[in-house]
Order: sequence, then C-alpha cells, then structure tokens
Amino acid sequence: MAYYLTEINERCRADAAGYIAECDAIYADRLRMAADRIQENRKRSPIVLLSGPSGSGKTTTAMKICEVLEERGIRTHSVSLDDYFKTVSPETTPRTASGAYDLESPLCLDMDLLNRHFTALSEGKRVYLPKYDFVHQTRLMRIGRTLQLRDNEVAVFEGIHALNDAITGVHPEAFKLYISARSNILDDSGRVVFKGTWMRLMRRTVRDYLFRGTDAQSTLANWANVRRGEKLYISPFKDKADLQFDSSFAYEVPVLNNTATELFSAMPESTPRYQELRSILPAFELFEDVSPDLLADDSLLREFIGGGKYSY
Repeated sequence: MAYYLTEINERCRADAAGYIAECDAIYADRLRMAADRIQENRKRSPIVLLSGPSGSGKTTTAMKICEVLEERGIRTHSVSLDDYFKTVSPETTPRTASGAYDLESPLCLDMDLLNRHFTALSEGKRVYLPKYDFVHQTRLMRIGRTLQLRDNEVAVFEGIHALNDAITGVHPEAFKLYISARSNILDDSGRVVFKGTWMRLMRRTVRDYLFRGTDAQSTLANWANVRRGEKLYISPFKDKADLQFDSSFAYEVPVLNNTATELFSAMPESTPRYQELRSILPAFELFEDVSPDLLADDSLLREFIGGGKYSY
C-alpha cells in the first residue's frame, strides 16, 4: 500500500477534518476485522498476541480492539509484554557484538513465565501478572494485578516479541496479529518521497521528546539499534500472524510536520545517522501543515502527541 503526496496535500487543503475522518474510518474497519477474527478464534484460545515494531501504535491498537470486543459483549483485558522483562543483570542480560546490553533481544523476556501464564489462563486459572520498573530496569517482586479468564473473555498481550517462535511455537492456537506503519508516500512519478520507516521514527521522536524526557538527538542515535532489533527479532516472525494490517495514516506527516521539523532541525551535524536526517528534513517541506487539534481524542496518533482519552 502507498499514499500519494499530491492527493494528501489536495485533500488537506480542501477539507483536512473530513480527510482525517475518512482515514480514521479505514483504520476502524481494520479494527473491526481484527475483532471479527479474534471472536471466531475465541473457542480455540482466549489469548491474543499483538506484535509490531517500535512506533507502530501497538498499545492504542490493543486498547481499541478491546473496545470493539467489549461493545460486542466480550470482556477484555490488555496486558503489556514489557512487564515480563527480566531484571537487567550483567550475568544474564544478552549483549550486542559491541558488548552493550541488547535490550531489543527476546531473551530479555521471561518466556517461561509467559508460557506458564498462557497455559494457566487457557485453563481458566488465576495468574499474578508481573510489573516492570523501567527506571531501575527491575521486575518488581510485590504481588500486583491478577488475571483470570472466564467464558467469553479474552486477554490481549501486546509487545514487540509477541509473535516470537518461543511463544507461538508453544501456543499456536492463540490469535496472532501484526501491525506496522509501513506505507511509503510517493510523488506523481512513483518515487518514494517519505518512507514508512520515517513515519515510525517521526512518531517515536515526538513521543519520546514530549513524554519520556528524551531529546531527538538521542532517539535518532538509538534508531539504528532499534532497526537492527526489528530486522533480527520482529520482522522475521510477522508471517506467523493470522492477520496483518497497516497502522499508518495518510494525514500523519502533515499533522506531525511542525513538531517533527522543529525537533529534527535542531540536531547538530555530530548526531549519529545525520546523513539520514538530511534526507528526511527536505521531505517535510513537501507537505501541508495540519493542526493536531483536528484529531479525535481517541486517535491512534494521540499515543505519540498526547491530548487523548487513553492513559499510557
């Protein structure tokens, strides 16, 4: 799938609010399709595994799928696989070739605990969900939230490693969903003027700056490692999914344009991967600007810019 620059700009100039609503309706159709498939699979398994790379909108998509299912009378629970991370330790945490901690590796997840919990939940048993402290990179030992699935209930587990063979090989009956913002934007000649991966970088840069206290330079410097992890640990498993869909929006570059341009323009030439940045910055100038105020409070993009109805 691809978007076209001329159409995006023409639609944004003519009726930005209407264009946003139209694109949101396409995404809503994808959510309903996912809910249909999950509902059909419920008799086989109450477990849903939702995966996708960084910046794909996994958390919001999981919550919105839960909303659709709840409207149909199916009680839902959304669980982040991040809480199943192991405590970072010099003895056990995997490392990259350079010797740094490889926090993108699936070996950072407690797969044994996950698989025990999936089995228990499928049998109607109660489990104690873990909680991870990212500030101290430690799994908390105190007893926290519990979960037990009764008839007509499902649990959506979302995380970058949700489709890893270490999980799906043990629980092939679980419903598997893969999402990613992956559509390129083309000019009239068919040339790519804005890559789908740039959309995810743009989302992540804005979110990390606004809500995680991370400057744009640090996000870009870490992007190569994020992409390395995706190619090694996430993308190879996407074809395991029962359903894949694109979580990008044709209007999102115009909506994020001003904020992203300001952040990216402020990076010094000493920034790692600065040459990639020099390719992205001129591309922003090709797009109209659209006010983020036009976004609905339940828009997926609110995950990255704030002001929405969901808590993250």
